[in-house]
Order: sequence, then structure tokens, then C-alpha cells
Amino acid sequence: MEKIVEEFELYGKIYRFETGELAKQATGAVLVTQGDTTILITAVVSRDERDYDFFPLTVDYLEKMYSVGRIPGGYLKRETKPTDKGTLTARMIDRPIRPGFPDGFKHEVQIVATTLVCDEKNQPDVICVGGASAALLAGGVPFDGPAACVRIGRSKETHEFIVNPTYEEEKGSDLELVIAGTADYISMVEAGAQEISEEDMLAAMAFGQEAIAKFCEKQAAFLEKVNPEPKEYTLHMPDPVIDERVAPFFDQMSAALRDADKQSRMAKVEDVKAEIKTTQFSEEEQEAWASDIAAACKALEKKAMRTMVIETGERADGRRVDEVRPLHIVAGYLPRTHGSGLFQRGQTQVLSVCTLGMLSEWQRLDTIEPVEGKRYMHQYNFPPFCTGEVGRIGAPKRREIGHGALAERALLPVLPSTDDFPYAIRVVSEVLESNGSSSMASTCGSTLALMDAGVPLSAPVAGVAMGLIKEGDDVVILTDIQGLEDFLGDMDFKVCGTEKGITALQMDNKARGLSVDILAAALAQAHEGRAFILNAMLDVIDKPRSDLKETAPRIETIHIPQDRIRDVIGTGGKVVRAIQEETGASIDIQEDGTIHIAAVEGPAGKAAKARILDIVHEPEAGEEYEGEVVSIKDFGAFVRLTPSKDGLLHISRVANGRVASVDEVLSVGDTVHVKVLEVDPKTGKISLDRLDKPDAPAPKKHAHDDRRHDPKDRGGRGGSENRTPRRRHEMN
Repeated sequence: MEKIVEEFELYGKIYRFETGELAKQATGAVLVTQGDTTILITAVVSRDERDYDFFPLTVDYLEKMYSVGRIPGGYLKRETKPTDKGTLTARMIDRPIRPGFPDGFKHEVQIVATTLVCDEKNQPDVICVGGASAALLAGGVPFDGPAACVRIGRSKETHEFIVNPTYEEEKGSDLELVIAGTADYISMVEAGAQEISEEDMLAAMAFGQEAIAKFCEKQAAFLEKVNPEPKEYTLHMPDPVIDERVAPFFDQMSAALRDADKQSRMAKVEDVKAEIKTTQFSEEEQEAWASDIAAACKALEKKAMRTMVIETGERADGRRVDEVRPLHIVAGYLPRTHGSGLFQRGQTQVLSVCTLGMLSEWQRLDTIEPVEGKRYMHQYNFPPFCTGEVGRIGAPKRREIGHGALAERALLPVLPSTDDFPYAIRVVSEVLESNGSSSMASTCGSTLALMDAGVPLSAPVAGVAMGLIKEGDDVVILTDIQGLEDFLGDMDFKVCGTEKGITALQMDNKARGLSVDILAAALAQAHEGRAFILNAMLDVIDKPRSDLKETAPRIETIHIPQDRIRDVIGTGGKVVRAIQEETGASIDIQEDGTIHIAAVEGPAGKAAKARILDIVHEPEAGEEYEGEVVSIKDFGAFVRLTPSKDGLLHISRVANGRVASVDEVLSVGDTVHVKVLEVDPKTGKISLDRLDKPDAPAPKKHAHDDRRHDPKDRGGRGGSENRTPRRRHEMN
């Protein structure tokens, strides 16, 4: 196959699709670029179909450190497990691609995105969706495309939208909207914003949909050049007799679904499914049609739930479509932790715990992104017991990483700056019960934990998950969906924000024809649900605690001249280590001279601060010190004023009266009360006066002192051996 290239410009940036040269044994392979950022997207479809009751799609995003000219950190010096960003990007590719395959497609599909070049200017993630679509279609795979994804930013100054902003352009944006789909419908949305209004978010979505259509048009032009030959794939068609035997159990399934308790409802539904299998199918049929029978039973459950909502407006747990489940909210649930919050909505329960630390405890990132690390960390855990199941507990799965990232994004806009609150912040959300919307519960619980910890949030954040049931022209939007409505519904639309506006949202759509009008209605209904939940939270804790918990470190920030940093650190860190060991405080020194001092006990922090200020203090004329004599010379004594500054106490000022030698009145190690007389502006030398002067000692008598009065002895050369020699400085 010859090399085929399509290069084009959209919204001021250059893009390129290329195929025919690399990875030719894959079903489809496309090189996609923005600027110099280059990603190889491969798609491989298995020859044989798999007997699964789900669509077997796998998406991997491989971050190669060579793409940014760096060697991986760590002992192995090679890429190992995906970073959180890599996992989130794989999810970003998967979610808009998955709905594009036809029903009954059971061939295993793997999409791999490999970063070959990242210019650290153009972001590599969103272009992967268009590349995956192009690779599938170029390989002749039956996929409902072209599909594309764009990132929409908005200038803080001009409020103009920016398509696929560079990293630099994103710094000046108050919105990050990632939206994917086809020219006809939206399939996935993710956003982070600085309390943006619903109207502005909808305008950004509408603009993003227009941009997607233009990218799909360019992709179609590329595919026209490729002219792929469609491959024949068998779509699995179950025997019609299966549906015929399952359908009569519709009323029985509907009755089983009408139970507010999740475990009880699931048991009733499983009983109905078991009855269908045992009464309607022989053992041979159950073995031969196992996945098809399971799929038909799930379809029956889906139809019963959706019919109930569409026809009666009633949900499985008896709620109205716009009703939030009962709430149970506790701030400060745990003792001794720096902050905690328990948030329960129906049968979804999350305990969030906040921990405060030094800024030096931030999370350092070894990734291809041009970011060193982050100061706020939110982690979400979903153990198997939260759904009443037995399972393995290990490393966080993709879903856990994604839910944690959503809650983190929701709270970032309201966190204080490091100047106002010099702490690293970690929040862990433990899901203790789950029946849908656990990510939104973790957002609410984390707000409670942060406020309980005394973190001065600019505004509290709440979140709610919205659902959709769409049958033809009948559309019902659901507030605060439970697990059943998520699995069997058409949309999972999570919206987080403050009273003022949206801080984060995420949407996955399974229904074709999701319009901006439907999204507008969902956002309006979400605003009401979010306000209801937020008011309930504020009834429990209406503002951040005024003081930190006794167990939390108190951090004080001071600033010293950059040229004095070495004095505070000392040779090999000797000085700063000694301060920490002797006071019990933790000290973090920045390159610009900013020093953060942390201690749980107040006196420890004060002592460490005093030690540092003593080191960097520049003595001034008129100041008094209790100093230690550190050196004695013929002309005077050097007195330690601060750990890095000595002053000279001249011999003429060590005592009242004349002394022959400094060591007659001072010894090394003595403490003296001195006053600064003068600081030489050129040399920095310090002159001192002793304020606690003793009287000078009486002159010592010598054996031949009487000869000094001999009239014949006139100080001539012959009598010099009997004289006490005078030091040069005494003659001056």
C-alpha cells in the first residue's frame, strides 16, 4: 500500500493524517499529528468472534519518554505501568469509540495509541480519538464514523473559544472542555472550569460540536484517498426463539424492579432470570446459548425499567424523576485525622479523609506532560465489599483513577493558593457502599473533609449524577441516578459546581441523537439537584473551620535573601538538620528564599523560626547581644552575634581601664553582653562595645620593679632587659 497523506489547517493549527508506511500488519494504522506531536494509532480486530455477553474493546495509550527526549526515572529505566494521565487518556479514547460499533459485533478489538513525538506544545490526547476512528475505517471495520474529539478553551481576557489549545494557551483559559462524537451527535464530554455558568458551558458545547463536524469532514477526505475495502464481519444474531421465550416474563421483571433496596432488588431480578433459564430452556440450550440467554434477560430488565420510567414517571425506588435520594451528612466523622466527612445519598456512602502536609510532600510526576507535579491529590477507592461482593483488592483500576480525577478536578478551582495556604493536600475517598453516583458522593464528602480540616475554600462544591431515558421522541431526564439507571439508561452525566457555577462535568452517552437541547435541560435539572445537596451540606458545616485540628501541622512561611540560603542549609545540610532535630519542626527551603516551617506543636515551629531568623539577621548599630567569645587575638576578641555573624570587641573595650592582654579578662566560650557600635558599609565588619565591663585587673609586680626608679636607669639600651615590653597596639 502506498503512503497516503492528508494535511490540513483548522482553527489556526496544522494537522496531518498518514497511513500506508507504518504498522502495515495491523487491521488499520494511522499516524496523526498536531504541530510536531505525533501519535501512531493502530487498530486490530480478531478474525474470530468471541462468545461474550459484552463488546470486547480494549484501548491502550502508551506514553513513551523518548517522545519528549527523556529517560524514564526509577530503577528499571523503562516505561512500566501507565501513569494516571495515560490511564485517563485511554478512557478518553474508549468512551466515544465504543458506541460506534454495531450491535452483535463480538470480534475482539484492540486500539493502541503510541506517542512517538510530543513537542511539549501541542497536547497529544484529543487527536487520538480522530486517529482511532481513522484507523478503524481505514481498516474496513464496520464503525459508525468518522468520529473526532476536540478540546475547547476560553480566553480569560477576550472570552473567545480556542480549539485544541496549546499548553501555553491553556494557562490563559478559564475552561477546559473535551467533547467527542460524530458530525451528528455527541458521545462524550469532560470539562473543568472556574465556576462557569450553565449558559456559557452550553455555548462551549455547541461550538465544540461544530468543530467536531469540521474535523470529521477532514477525516472523510483522508479516507476518500485511502478508499478502504470494507471487510466482512459476521454480526452475531441470536436465535429469535430466545426472545420469544423471555418476553412473557415482562410483568414479573417489572414487579421485581420495584424495590428501593439494592440487594433485595438484585436478588429478585436474579430469581426471575433463574426462573427463565430453568423453565424456558433445556440444559443443552442453556449451554449452547449461555451468553445469548444472559443478554436477552438483561434486555428484558432494561426494557422493564425504561418502560416504567417513560410510561409512569416512576423509578425503581419510587422516586420522582427530579428527586434526590435521602441524605446523611457528617462533618468531622473521625477523630485525630486532619479533616473528614461522611456523605451518604441513598445506598451510596463515601467517607473522605483529608491530610495536610508540607509543600515538599507534593506528588512528583514522571510523565510526558510538561508538568512537574501537583500539590492537591484526590484518590478514590472502590473495594468489593461496597457492593456486597467478594473480590481482589490491588492497584486502582481505570474506573477508580477516572472517578478520583473527576473529584480532583471539581475541587481544584476553589482551593486556596500556596501563598494563602502553604500546604500539600491529600484527600482519600473510601466508598463504603455503592448504588450509583459514588464519584459525586466522593466530591461532596471531600468538600466536607476539606472544610473540616480548615482549608479555606473559596466556595463549597457539590455534585450530582444525571441520567437519561430516550425512546424515540420520548425523553426523560433523571436526577441522582442509582446503579440500575446508569447501567440500563442512555446517559451518565455528572455535574459538579458551586452556587456560582460549574467546576467540572463528565458525560458518557449511549443514545444516538443526543442534542444540545437535551444537554441544556439536563444541566438545568442538575443545577436544581446540586443546589439541594449543597444546602443540605451547608446545614451541617456552613464554612471551613477557623482553626486547624490539633493533630495538623502548623505551617509558617518566611522569606530570606537568596544569598543566605546556604547559611541556613549549612555544609551538607548540617545546619538545617540540626535545627529540625533539636526543635522537632520540619523545614522546607525553596530556591527563591521562601521557607516553610511546619510543626504540630506551636513552640517547635516558633523555635525553628527564631533559629533561622537568627542565622540570616544582619546586626545593626545600637543592637545589643548576649554573645559567645569564639576567638581571642592580641588586638581584641571576636564575639558570635548570630550563627553566621561575628563582631570585634577591641581590647580597649573589654574592661574599665587598661589591660595588658585580652585573655586577662576573657576566655573562649565566655558569654558577654555587647552592643553594636558600627557596621562598616563596605566590608560588613562589625565593631562592638562591652556593656558588662569589669574593672581592669591591677598590674602585676615583677621581681626587679624597684630598679625602674633608679635615677641612673633612663631607659637606655643597657637596662632594657629589666623593662616590660610594650605591644605595638598599646603605643598607638
